[in-house]
Parts: sequence; structure tokens; C-alpha cells
Amino acid sequence: MRIPLDPNSRLPLFRQIETWFRSNIESGNLPVDTKLPSTRELADELGISRITVKNAYSNLESDGVVYTREGSGTYVAPLIPVMDGRVPRPPESWPLWQLEAAGESGPPLEFSWPFKTPDGTIAFIGVGDPREFPLQDFERTVREVFRRDGINALEYGGLHAGYFPLRGTIAHILSSQGIAASPDEVLVTAGSQQALALVCQTLLKPDDVVVVEKPTYNFALELFRSLKLKIVGIPVDPQGMQVELLEPVLQQYHPRLIYTMPVFQNPSGMCMSVPRRRLLLELADRYNVPILEDDFASDLRYEAKSLPAIKSLDPGGRVIYTGTFSKMLMPGLRIGYLLAEGPVFDRLVRQKWVQDLATSNLMQHVLNTYVTVGRYQAHLRRSTRLYRKRRDALQAAIRTHLPQDVFYAVPHGGLFLWLRLPQGMSSMDLLPLAMQAGVEFSPGTRYFPDPDEGKPFIRLNFATHTPVEINEGIRRLGEVMLKLMK
Repeated sequence: MRIPLDPNSRLPLFRQIETWFRSNIESGNLPVDTKLPSTRELADELGISRITVKNAYSNLESDGVVYTREGSGTYVAPLIPVMDGRVPRPPESWPLWQLEAAGESGPPLEFSWPFKTPDGTIAFIGVGDPREFPLQDFERTVREVFRRDGINALEYGGLHAGYFPLRGTIAHILSSQGIAASPDEVLVTAGSQQALALVCQTLLKPDDVVVVEKPTYNFALELFRSLKLKIVGIPVDPQGMQVELLEPVLQQYHPRLIYTMPVFQNPSGMCMSVPRRRLLLELADRYNVPILEDDFASDLRYEAKSLPAIKSLDPGGRVIYTGTFSKMLMPGLRIGYLLAEGPVFDRLVRQKWVQDLATSNLMQHVLNTYVTVGRYQAHLRRSTRLYRKRRDALQAAIRTHLPQDVFYAVPHGGLFLWLRLPQGMSSMDLLPLAMQAGVEFSPGTRYFPDPDEGKPFIRLNFATHTPVEINEGIRRLGEVMLKLMK
């Protein structure tokens, strides 16, 4: 079969194969009961890995597009008619508990637009570039784990704090960064988002106050809102959270948690200065408030010296530290961790048990092997070189194509550039027009406790596109800005 594959596409090869088959089956070019080539035959014909074809076939089968006859092969399945949509139910037809749930719902997490996004849209959102994910290295590691560990990798594993060798590896990495860490203080989580949730569910109750940077990570805000916490923001400047403003807030609101992202903060990209880190720790200790330090991208440093983590300055038990492997490797990995000392650690472990028993044992085995043989560090070095070039390309494109009165500070690492729009321009007015023009960004309203404060800002991810794509996307954005300013 002549399946056109583009190795340079942002769409993984298995998705391209899946899309080709799906399109030809839905159009009738491949009739019902047509036999597909075996995975080995198609892999040989296309010059790709057999597992790539297996992944495509597996997705098609799980969606009912194809089916397998034991010992015979894979065939096109009868098409299942797709309903255009359900007839909306009148509100009074739902049971009372459904109506109560509707009353507690917040605003939608993402926007839905009343128009079709053009093909070729350049989206400055997300995390890393999927084209750069280390698929082949990761595939080899998975095979290594199955050869070495066999069925043990598919069990729950110890229902404690995670796969102990991985906890040891994480503790070793943290110790090399100046953070005193023992494997017995590391809890492996399903991504850093779960780590944040575990801390909040363990330490906080509805109506408790949490102090955050302003702006801050949007899904942390969503978590705090879902738990009915009261959120108080402290402004951020080029030296990070303005900790000098914190003490009156501690005295007035008596918060139960301080949440901070001191390195390449999401979304601003700023780093908290060392004096402010020390002051934050001093104030938190004085007012008996735990600090939750979220480190999501400190490994992506392009220049400037490394600063000590707040956790490395902790005399003991004042700071809970969280990190993740998902952002740097692949988001679908969903493995993060937290580091905590004292009685709170066992409470966090118990809360983890209640939620999901354990993080994927297989993925923990795979990740530990991947990291310990040096592949992770090699991937980080490649990513750092690549993303630094893309950050520079974004700055050049902004200088070339955007109005002169936009403002941004150059991030020295991370994935994001935080940009203030021209005076009087709103990101919420700009976004729908930009999407119609084939460019997308993340509006600043997502990152503030009070969304209105974020209207003058946008967040641009520079890691997901090539310099050519970045230049074109910013050119489109500049044209839309000029139209909006007229």
C-alpha cells in the first residue's frame, strides 16, 4: 500500500498510518472485510518499525474501525453510523443530584470556538515538541525492561511510595542538585498535577487560603478552585514573587499553604532571586505555613547560573518539593514525584493509595532504566540546545513582526515567553481573530486568580515549532494585532 509518510511532520508516524487507513475506510476506498497487510509486511514496505504499525492497528481496532480474525489477520470492520448529536435534555428531566452538580460547575477549562480552525494552524501552546520525543530510545528501553523484569513489570508493584529503585534514582538526581534527599522521602506520582492534588487534599480543607504567585500555573488554579480554596495572589516581577509583599498577607489571611514555582515560572518564565527565596522560607517558618515548591523545568537552562532550590535551603520539613519527568520526555508518560519529610509523608502516601493505589509499575520500571543508562540526560542536552535556538527565533520574530509597544522579559530557560500586549488590547479579543488567521496562543486570563487581570497578557510556547514555523506564526499574529489596533 502506498501510504505517504512525512518523517518531518509533527504528527507521529503511527498517527499518519492510522489517519490514512481511517480516511480510506470511511470514504469506501477500502470496503468492509478488506484484509490489511500484516504488521510485518507493512513495516517492511514502509521502512519503519513494526511496533509503529502495531500502534496504528491497535488504535483502529480499539475504535472499531478494523477487527482481527485469530490466525487470519486484520480486516476492515463494518462502519458504525455516527449520530450527529443528542437532543438536549430539558433541565427538569435530570435527577436532583445532577442539577446540584451543574450548579457547582466552574467555567470550562478550554475555549470552544464557533468556527473551524484553519488547517496549518500554528499553535504556541503545549509543552515540548512531539517530533523531538525520544521514541526509539524509549522503545528500546521498554524491550529491555520486558526482557529483564518480565511479568513483574506488569504487576501493581509495592503499594507504598513507588518503585524503590526509581525513588533511589530520583533521590540521587536531587542530591546532585544540592537537595538533601533520601529514597524514603520520595513519593512517585502520576505526574506533577497529582503531586499538587495530594498535598492540597492532605493539608487543606474548603475555605482555607492558599497564596500563589500572580500570574501562576493555570491548572494549579483550577485545582485550588475545585477544592473550594480561597486564592490570594502576590505579584511577580523579573526577580520572581515579590516576597516583600507577603508578610501583610500572612497576617491578614492566615494561609495554610504557599504555592510557588521559583525557577522559569509558568507562565512568566521568571526566576525568584536567592534573597527572596531565603525571605520566603523565613516568613513561612515564622507564620507556620508550608511551602509547596513546584519545579517543572529547571533542567531547561539556556544561560545564567543555577540557583539553589528553596528545598535545598530548608532546615527540615518546611518545604514540600515536586517535580516531573513528563514535561521533558513526553506528556503521556505521566510520572512525577514529590519530596517530603516528617509525618506528612505517610499521610501523602495514604492519600495516594486512596486515589489510584499506585503509579504505573511498568512506566516506573521503564523510566528508571531510561534515566540510569544516561538516555534521559542525553535527551535533556539535545532539548536544551534545540529550545534555546527556538527561544531566540521567537524573540527575533517578535522584533520583526509585532508592534513595538509589546513588552516581554527574556526567559533564561523553560518553555514559555510571557508577553504584554499593546496598551488597551485584550487577549480575549485577540484570540478568536488570531485563531481564524491560523495562529493560537494561551490568553493571560487563564493564569490569574482574577481572570480580568490577565487580559493584557499572552503566553507563547517557543518549544513546539521550528524557527520557520515560529516566524510565520508571529507574522500572522502581528497582522491580526495591527487590524485590531485600527
